[in-house]
Amino acid sequence: MPKAEITTIKLEKETKKRLEHIRSYKRETYDEIVQKMLEILNLCKLNPEAAQARLGSIDRKRRKISRKK
Repeated sequence: MPKAEITTIKLEKETKKRLEHIRSYKRETYDEIVQKMLEILNLCKLNPEAAQARLGSIDRKRRKISRKK
């Protein structure tokens, strides 16, 4: 498997905090979070109900992590 090309992007501290807040698990990368957000956005266009279900699943995982802290 070829090595992925990596880039650096600048985020405001508030944006970074918001991304951290929606993590599904402790070591989820920012790339994984953004990929997940893009997947849901595309799903919203095709099937809003499925997108809502996916968001619900993510929210349940996030709350589960929050309780463990």
